[in-house]
Amino acid sequence: MSTTTAAAGTAAAAATTASALTVEEWARRARKAAAELGVSTTQQRNDALTAMAAALQANEDELLSANARDVEAARAAGTNEGLIDRLMLDHARLVGCADALLQLREFPDVLGEVIDRRTISGGVEMEQIRVPLGVVGMIYEARPNVTVDSAGIALKTGNAILLRGGSLARHSNDALIAVLREALASTGLPEDCICPIDATSRETSAALMGARGLIDVLIPRGGAGLIAAVVEQSKVPVIETGSGNCHIYIERTADVERATAIVVNAKCQRPSVCNAAESLVIDRAALSSLLPPIVRALRERGVTIVADSESYPVCAQTLDEDGLAGGDGDGDGSVVAGLEHATEADFAAEYLDLTISVKVVEDYREAVEHINRYSTHHSEAIITSDEAAADYFLARVDSAAVYANASTRFTDGGEFGLGAEIGISTQKLHARGPMGLRALTSSKYLLHGAGQVRA
Repeated sequence: MSTTTAAAGTAAAAATTASALTVEEWARRARKAAAELGVSTTQQRNDALTAMAAALQANEDELLSANARDVEAARAAGTNEGLIDRLMLDHARLVGCADALLQLREFPDVLGEVIDRRTISGGVEMEQIRVPLGVVGMIYEARPNVTVDSAGIALKTGNAILLRGGSLARHSNDALIAVLREALASTGLPEDCICPIDATSRETSAALMGARGLIDVLIPRGGAGLIAAVVEQSKVPVIETGSGNCHIYIERTADVERATAIVVNAKCQRPSVCNAAESLVIDRAALSSLLPPIVRALRERGVTIVADSESYPVCAQTLDEDGLAGGDGDGDGSVVAGLEHATEADFAAEYLDLTISVKVVEDYREAVEHINRYSTHHSEAIITSDEAAADYFLARVDSAAVYANASTRFTDGGEFGLGAEIGISTQKLHARGPMGLRALTSSKYLLHGAGQVRA
């Protein structure tokens, strides 16, 4: 049997397993598994992470073949390259998934961690400790690495997890989950700590959102439409992981080389991810000096500039002078390749592609107002040499991660030293920013007495 045929068979078998049970049945299985996992030892969970990482590497050919089927189907359907980049697995990315599991293994166990300890009235000894949330449901789109990261972080924190990926990645996710479940079982932990939910039916998402009492928390991860639908419709408590309309603000005192390097990195390094910059904001006083080199650098990398009325002529003239414009060559910007006029909707857009909007403001105060209005509260950055401007920006921008003179691409669980993340929360309750191990825990109070009664 060929590798491709074997992969197809495994993925098909996994898909059959997922669709054979209802969401409620999977949730009940997960709840039973969570009860056992929640009292497992650190060593047991770490051994399972080791086995899961090894299984990914041992089954690389099978997993990459399953992913190739998804990529081929996505391209045939006309899916844009940004989404295909998110969907695609290769040797390096699969190794990265395995390494993330091994890194999680090395993190200290947060379960049982004492948050507070004191003696309360009557001499009762009280401890507040970290405990698992219980059963976590994930609804996410075309990123197979999310399958592995989510399973790993859930396992490390003693949570069972229901994984409902997008149909675009169904063969990849089916194969990955089958491999991870088998690895779990080999270590003696219940394979139902990781449960597949059928991605071919929209009804499964609705069922997850309605499973209050069986699922403790639901985490949507994907585009703005998916997240909004889950937040608005779910009866299960939701941790909102927001889309990323991330801003880079160029303040008038910014160093041109630093500003250019940061904008290029934030926009171009990996444009399809949520911490990539989508919006460029610049001071009016810096238009002629700072915007042209940034525009040149972006256009050289294939970025489409969507400019407001003030920045458009500067962009057009820059591109025309450099021979990058195409068009009519008169510098008025009437026809310029790779340059478009911004609408109101562009300032709120998450492009997930090589496109960036440009907005001109008077100063850092107006920049903050603009960003807080249009931001998805993910990640924003100011590039400046003015300490007062930086302090004002850092204090007043209402986002999960706010930078001075650094790229928004650092907003990531691994970069923040949290290990694999299960998402980047843009809400304010329970968790905000990259969600590491502690974000998947709750707490409970343990109280030890010697016969005390309350007076």
